[in-house]
Amino acid sequence: MNMEVHVDPADRAETPPEAGRLGGWKRGGLVLVPVVVIGLVGAKLLHHDPAPPAMPPAAVTVATPIARDVTQWDDYVGRFAPSQTVEVRPRVSGQVVALHFHDGDMVRKGQLLFTIDQRPFQAAQAEARANVESAQSTLTLARSDLARATRLTGDDAVSAGEVDQIRSRVQSAVAALAAAQARLRERSLDMEFTEVRAPIGGKISDRRVDVGNLVVGGEGSSATLLTTINALDPIYFGFDASEALFLKAQRDRQQGGGATQIEVRLQDEAAYRWKGKLDFTDNGLDPRSGTIRGRATVANPQGFLTPGMFGNMRLSSGGTVRALLVPDLAIQTDQVRKTVQVVAADGTVSVKPVTVGAVIDGLRIVRSGLAPTDRVVIAGMQGAMPGAKVQATQGVIAPDTTAAQTDAAAPVAAQATFAR
Repeated sequence: MNMEVHVDPADRAETPPEAGRLGGWKRGGLVLVPVVVIGLVGAKLLHHDPAPPAMPPAAVTVATPIARDVTQWDDYVGRFAPSQTVEVRPRVSGQVVALHFHDGDMVRKGQLLFTIDQRPFQAAQAEARANVESAQSTLTLARSDLARATRLTGDDAVSAGEVDQIRSRVQSAVAALAAAQARLRERSLDMEFTEVRAPIGGKISDRRVDVGNLVVGGEGSSATLLTTINALDPIYFGFDASEALFLKAQRDRQQGGGATQIEVRLQDEAAYRWKGKLDFTDNGLDPRSGTIRGRATVANPQGFLTPGMFGNMRLSSGGTVRALLVPDLAIQTDQVRKTVQVVAADGTVSVKPVTVGAVIDGLRIVRSGLAPTDRVVIAGMQGAMPGAKVQATQGVIAPDTTAAQTDAAAPVAAQATFAR
């Protein structure tokens, strides 16, 4: 049996009420999402974050250069030498019989050093003295004969020819006496030369001969060398100056009055404690080395300085001058230039090229390029840019005696000290 079921179309289209409500919410949600997104974006646009605050100007310390009287020096290296040196040699030959000094003593001028056997010279001196007495006797007799003959010429007892002969004998006796006296003086000198004395004062070297040795006298190097003596007070300091330093010293003398003060320090000394003055400059430069010899005298009353010692000398060729000084740390290097930063009245930073000199107690001499009224940046240079404005605080420039005195930026061999 066939059964057919008929469904009403109205019944197929009918949906539950819950399903209808869910479909409406989905459609409303699709509409609200863009609205919410647009609202959030609008609120974000309307709510602006505050801009970051502007950076404050860099803080720097400034100060005007100090003006001080300074003494400018040039450096040299040299060696000490005796102001006098003498080789002691005998004037007569003979045997050394006595020695009157110790090796290395300080001796005074005229001090007895060696004695040579005097006996041969005493005998020669006695002989010469006897010859003088004999010549004196001959002269006395000749003069008596002449006086007698002169009285008899009035009686014609003596001829004029005989008188002339007697007068001639008197003159010969006078000459013989003079010769005998000269020989006596020579023998006396030989006797004096047996005592070898110091020709100058100074420090004596060691003896080259001992007592009992025969020595040869004479002139020059043919005589036996006994010892040497060096005069040490004053002592010389010799040095060679390059042509550049010589020219610099010459021009500095023209501008500064020609000061010739020198100071020397030894290899183990930090200070220049030995004072002196320049007393000689050679008359020409050596064309092979391009240098010129110079010499200074240094007082050495205790004999501490010894010939052959090396020393560092500085020469006050420029005299005393007025100079501007700034801290060495304020000097900056711009390729081959030296510069400093200065701050104008409105706080603007600018850079000035300068020519620098030596360092004194941490302060650098500025030869040119800087005015006494310039406000130089002495601290905070890293934050100061050319053309930018800075907040400047006033500082003070003062020497620092503990600062290192290395001076790589100064001209070759240049130094300076504060004038005393």
